Amino acid sequence: MFSLPSPLHPLVVHMPIALTILLPLFAIGALIAIRRKARVRVAWGLTIAMLALLLGSGWLALQTGENEEERVERFVNEGAIEEHEEAGKQFVYAAGAVQLLSVVGLIGGPTGAAARVVVTLATVALVGMGYNVGHSGGRLVYGGGAGQAYSSTSGNVAVEQDDD
Repeated sequence: MFSLPSPLHPLVVHMPIALTILLPLFAIGALIAIRRKARVRVAWGLTIAMLALLLGSGWLALQTGENEEERVERFVNEGAIEEHEEAGKQFVYAAGAVQLLSVVGLIGGPTGAAARVVVTLATVALVGMGYNVGHSGGRLVYGGGAGQAYSSTSGNVAVEQDDD
């Protein structure tokens, strides 16, 4: 039988991290392809789709983080958790704004071209924001003790026994 891992948040956060790193490369590639006469809807559509995946996976990371917050609060400074959560929210809001603007990139002419350039630059800015979220999360786990909430020494982890 399939069961979701617990905690789920550390598993989920890797998707927005990977997408954030890859997005500028895909956006630049789309700009180059469009300049070489590729169809805008096809070339830029991939960037739009990746932004949608980033937004969805970022939202899921926020939700799973909120689910884990109560358990981790016993081991970590609440201010550090709030800093990480706030950085995550800002990242998702920014990704949503970039996603909305990316659709303007489908318009022909100078308006669409300008939107595509602005979105490409914004994906680079998202890398910095994503780094901030990931770094604050890493500090929680590796410096702040968040991992203790799930370690066997904390007394909170049920160990499954194999009856075979």
